[in-house]
Amino acid sequence: MPMDNNIKALSKLMLQPDSHKLGQPATNPIIVTISSLIDPAVFTVMTLVIPFALQGRVAPPYLLCAVAVFLLTFPGKARLESGFGGVVFGVTKTWLLVCVVLLGVSYLVHAGYLFNERMLSLWLWLPLVSALFAHALFRFIVPRFLLQQKKAVCVGMTSHGLIMAHRVRHAHLSDIKILGFFDDRAGERVSNEEFSLLGKVDALADYIKHHKIDVIYVTLAMTSQPRILQMLDELRDTTVSIYFVPDVFVTDLIQGRVDSLCNMPVIAVCDSPFSGSHSFIKRGSDIILSILIMILISPIMLMVAIGVKLSSPGPIVFVQRRYGLNGEEIYIYKFRSMTVCEDGGVVNQAKKNDSRITKFGAFIRKSSLDELPQFINVLQGRMSIVGPRPHAVAHNEQYRKLIKGYMVRHKVKPGITGLAQVSGCRGETETVDKMRQRIEYDIEYLRRWSLGLDLQIIFRTVMTVLKGDKQAY
Repeated sequence: MPMDNNIKALSKLMLQPDSHKLGQPATNPIIVTISSLIDPAVFTVMTLVIPFALQGRVAPPYLLCAVAVFLLTFPGKARLESGFGGVVFGVTKTWLLVCVVLLGVSYLVHAGYLFNERMLSLWLWLPLVSALFAHALFRFIVPRFLLQQKKAVCVGMTSHGLIMAHRVRHAHLSDIKILGFFDDRAGERVSNEEFSLLGKVDALADYIKHHKIDVIYVTLAMTSQPRILQMLDELRDTTVSIYFVPDVFVTDLIQGRVDSLCNMPVIAVCDSPFSGSHSFIKRGSDIILSILIMILISPIMLMVAIGVKLSSPGPIVFVQRRYGLNGEEIYIYKFRSMTVCEDGGVVNQAKKNDSRITKFGAFIRKSSLDELPQFINVLQGRMSIVGPRPHAVAHNEQYRKLIKGYMVRHKVKPGITGLAQVSGCRGETETVDKMRQRIEYDIEYLRRWSLGLDLQIIFRTVMTVLKGDKQAY
């Protein structure tokens, strides 16, 4: 039926991994928290256990390594919505990123001699195996000992109510069993193949008492206030838990979650991923990585600066206004690659075979070497290593009027590289659709952010630069 088809399509969309961060609606919050702590806890503990088991003590280099492992993996990801194959892939990817980062830093600072070879060989695989075992054990224990399934019903067979019920029914390790819906409408208006219509709303109180229902989810529209108040009055003589489910699926959620303001419940619909501890993790990783990278690339930056100076008259570094965090203007640095330094009300994008680009400028643009001075912007706090690429102010003013949600990308600091760039969205955006595609990737980055995603984007950026990008000119 039409309504069934719409709900199935919407439910499929809402069940996409990482599509929205509203938590695990059918799983106990304590279980979700424990699951998200498995990776950082096991990886960190095993990093300490291995040297202690072999030497009887934990030397300072291993303590420092354990701290780094924790920072790289915390906060972890609750993998309850993934099959075990997905868990194996996700945990392995996380551990490989940790190994690549720590071994790379150790090599760059010549600290390899501080680590015992036998301990290193164990460290490369034992924490991974231990984490996978911990996930398997957790999935074995939770359904048998921790979950006591609660019986629930929904009031209002609305679109968002059916989406919620579908998600709850198909969630792994669910502690909620939805029996059906109550709704005053009848016939085709509320027909659904997956869930039964148990009766009208006035029959709800009797049903609760006779079937020992634990939870009620009120999914009626906001316009149904009188009916909701009457229903709540009829349920005063029961001990059932009641939750109101607002229709938040009408908008595109970014970092959606329920919060509290002065003991008043509020719903975050569009928010920055870098709040609370996440802001410290993001800023800390930016500072540490920027310092390490600038130490490594300082000879390259010197050679590029000399090349720019000798290739054409003009300044070595080009300073341009861009929009930064919260849409405020910032100044970013780039090695000059053109014969002009445009920063006015109209800025023409670089095109293929653009006469303004110098020969040396074409080389540094194609290899992304012109972006290297922006690591100074990162240390200044104006930018991040990973984030939406900053556009010229003139382009922002142009596209914010043409693309819905364009300015949402400015809820975070702009980045030297981003999800859009490693996904192939580079070069000229001669059509609105091309810019819209970039913005979709930028918003997806806001939804999915994690430190692991940042490291993955950095790694993919390095691979793209080494291979050469035909779209950059």
